[in-house]
Amino acid sequence: MSETELHAPFMSYRGTIGKLVYRKYKGRTIVSLKPGPRETVTEAEIARQDNFKKAVAYAKKALATPAIRAFYEASAKEQDKPLFALVVGDYFNAPSMDELDLSEYKGQIGDPITITTHDYVGVVSVEVTLTTVDGTPIEKGQAIEAKTRSGNWVYTATVQVANGSDIFIEAEGFDRAGSRTVSSANPIVGM
Repeated sequence: MSETELHAPFMSYRGTIGKLVYRKYKGRTIVSLKPGPRETVTEAEIARQDNFKKAVAYAKKALATPAIRAFYEASAKEQDKPLFALVVGDYFNAPSMDELDLSEYKGQIGDPITITTHDYVGVVSVEVTLTTVDGTPIEKGQAIEAKTRSGNWVYTATVQVANGSDIFIEAEGFDRAGSRTVSSANPIVGM
């Protein structure tokens, strides 16, 4: 690559002239050849483009809703990120969940089940379901977040389960963009 001195008319120019592309990069004007047309596009590239279109559509819809926009604006300011990029990033980054903390759950009414979630901007709901081994529902309800966007959720049991019962516990969390995460456990109550 050679360095050249551009004349005044080209110093602030950005765009294309013929087959040349002029752009600014770190205070310098960069000139390169215009890329030619691509011959083939892979299915993976098409899938990525479609997913990005969905993310942009979500961001536009979310930012058009005043309450959701206010939430994202506060997050963008807190994280020092551009608003639109933060919303698109929230769409692409699904939440995750640690293993369920059943250390205090003994099958009694009022026993807590602790859930820890992680997300780019925050999980908005966690639903907990308890069933018997054969799939019979025991109870189902919403966990409560200890502090907004803390990722620490607690579900308080509302049904007593007999000691020695083999049950399934599943926690399902969603972020604002609708992405889902699940964690489950198969404890024997009281052991």
